[in-house]
Amino acid sequence: MALTKKRVEDLETLRAFTHPLRMRLLATLRFDGPATASDLGRLLGESSGATSYHLRQLARFGFIVEDDEQPSRRERRWKAAHELTSWEPTDFVDDPAARSVLRILARERIHFMVEQLRRWYAGRQHWSRAWLAAAQDSDMVIRMRPADLDRMGREIWDVITRHANAQRASDDPEAEKVVLFLYAMPARDVVA
Repeated sequence: MALTKKRVEDLETLRAFTHPLRMRLLATLRFDGPATASDLGRLLGESSGATSYHLRQLARFGFIVEDDEQPSRRERRWKAAHELTSWEPTDFVDDPAARSVLRILARERIHFMVEQLRRWYAGRQHWSRAWLAAAQDSDMVIRMRPADLDRMGREIWDVITRHANAQRASDDPEAEKVVLFLYAMPARDVVA
């Protein structure tokens, strides 16, 4: 079974997704599971009014839905509607407004990635030897054609999906959530 995915295809939805707090809310719901606006506000250091507003916007654009189990009638608990959000930059490259939104999105994604790496490097001494040995940290440069890179990307996603599906139903006490970043892009030079 493939990972569930929301594909963003229009500028209005892209704009709705590309708000820093909304991206943090969606990431938190995906990582920690269902939560209320108050829970998320406390966790993220935001007011419940702000988180409530931005959760409604995420729901409006189909990124989140109400959880099947509600703790009370007074407050709604939300969950991520999909495991992944994707978009094709080529869908937006001809629109100057969309390119501006993509720049903001790139900045937020870079910030998120750097923060995750910073946390890993700052706290990795607290993980077991097994996790330290299993964690991956590498980069490489290889020559490829666009079709080769596209094929390799599909193969990598097949492997990721297989492993994600194998762990979905697992309640293995040794299993942890793993943050995985995948970037493969052409480069004319590499700055060291």
